[in-house]
This record gives sequence, structure tokens and C-alpha cells, in this order.
Amino acid sequence: MVNRVLASPKGPELSELVQGYWRVSDWNLSPQERLTFLKQHIDKGVTTVDHADIYGDYSCEQLFGEALKLDRSVRNHIEIVTKCNIKLLSEKYPNRKVKYYDSSAEHIQHSVNNSLAHLGVEHIDILLLHRPDVLMDADEIASTFAELQKSGKVLHFGVSNFTSQQFDLLQSRLSSPLVTNQVEINPINFSAAEDGTLDQLQQYRIHPMAWSCLAGGEVFSGSSTQATRLRITLEDIKEEIGAASIDQVIYAWVRRFPSKPLAIMGSGKIERVQSAIESLKLNLSREQWYRIWTASKGIEVP
Repeated sequence: MVNRVLASPKGPELSELVQGYWRVSDWNLSPQERLTFLKQHIDKGVTTVDHADIYGDYSCEQLFGEALKLDRSVRNHIEIVTKCNIKLLSEKYPNRKVKYYDSSAEHIQHSVNNSLAHLGVEHIDILLLHRPDVLMDADEIASTFAELQKSGKVLHFGVSNFTSQQFDLLQSRLSSPLVTNQVEINPINFSAAEDGTLDQLQQYRIHPMAWSCLAGGEVFSGSSTQATRLRITLEDIKEEIGAASIDQVIYAWVRRFPSKPLAIMGSGKIERVQSAIESLKLNLSREQWYRIWTASKGIEVP
């Protein structure tokens, strides 16, 4: 069973594994099948779900909402995370000439209202700003967040892909604490571990949410020397710790960070969800963790 944890000292309780729905438009499931999958992972303790307005070319929230509509009681058993501020080039917005970021009050309000309508819910548990926006006005965002919270449309706020400096800038203007930073964490991309992001979150006792834990499949099918070295080491450690697959080893590696990231899963197959849940029983020694680091980097630690 999956444990529940406080996202941050003043944040909501979330499940320590998060089900991502960014690919739900590719799963080819009927609304009833989507609902069945949702109930299955809720029953296993995975109650937190991750969305964004743009996923599936602006379709995934609505697909999820179609499933929720079939049994509205399910809403009482989940925490909905969604994101905004990316504007995609899309046939749905034919007048756009470039992909860009929009963290204006008008766009955040508009995006929240769209998400509520598409999901068919009365509130969002956590709203994240999806990407750092160079034109972000922290005072304007703070005012917008306060209005959304006062109206009951959004309960908590966080960010995604923010540096520690960007996080602190926004937090300096807010009356309520940011409850998470959703960042890429995997054995191929070490950016969040090396640029101070995870250090800051540990300092504030905030659980990061980890996206792309499996590096978009690069670990399994990549032909680079880095991916090849990494696979060999993951296979060795899989045997040592009794894991069923190398993806379980990767989830254990991600969770080993002291900031205790909440790993986001992207599969629509309940068997893959169960496999990730079983990884929670696995523990890596420091040496095993650094063997994976060394295999990825191709060099020993300094």
C-alpha cells in the first residue's frame, strides 16, 4: 500500500506515488475504462493525479473529467494537481504565432476556469505554474493566487521546473507557502540535484514531485554509451536487491534523495502501477546509489 505524506509543512497530504495523466489521450480507453483504471490505482493508495491544461493538445483534462462524471463520488478520494502558463501552438488556437509562456492574472484565471470545467470539479487541490516565465510578475501572481484561494477554486499552489532563485522570488510575494516544485529527476538528468533545487526543497522540508523518472524510456532503449552503461549497472543492482525490473531500481534511486521526491508514473496499465508500488519496498545502499551515478556520468565522484 502507498503511504500518504505531507507535501510540505503547511501543505496537503498526497500519495507518495503520483499517477500522471499526460498520455491519457494515447491510451485509447473508453470513459468507463478510464474510470476503472482510476479506481484501481486509488484502491492501491495512489490517490494523487497529475494534469496540465496543455496535455494531449488541451484534451487530457476533459478525458479525465468524462471518467469522473460517471461516478462523482470518486472526487472525494483524489487530490488533483494541474498546471498552467504554457501556450502551445495548436489548431485550437489558430492565431498564435509562437509557443510562449503567459503568467498574467488574466491567463491564470482563464486557465483555472477551463480546468475546472474540463475536469468537472469545484476546486483544484494544487495549481502549479508549469514553466518559469521571464516576464513573470511575482506581485501580479501573488494577487491572482490570493483571489483564487479566497474563491475556493484552488486550495494550494506550487511551481514546476523552477530554479531555487525563481522559487524564492515568487515565495517572497505570497502569503501562503508554495507546497511543491515539480522537476525532472532521473539517472540521466542531474540538473535538479546539481543546481541547488533539491537542496532548497530539503531545506524547506518540501517534497519535490519527480517527472520523467524513467527518462522518457531512454534508459531502456537508448543507444548512447551513457544509456548502455546505465542499463548494465541497473541490471546488476536489480539482481542484488531482488527487484523485478530496472524501472523499480530507478524509482528506488529517485526516492533515495533526502528531499524524498514523490515519483510521477505515466503508464495507463495497472500492472505498471503495481510494479512501481512494489518498488517502495526496495532500498539502495549509498554505494549502490553512487554506482548508478557513476555509470551515468562515466566518471567517478571527484
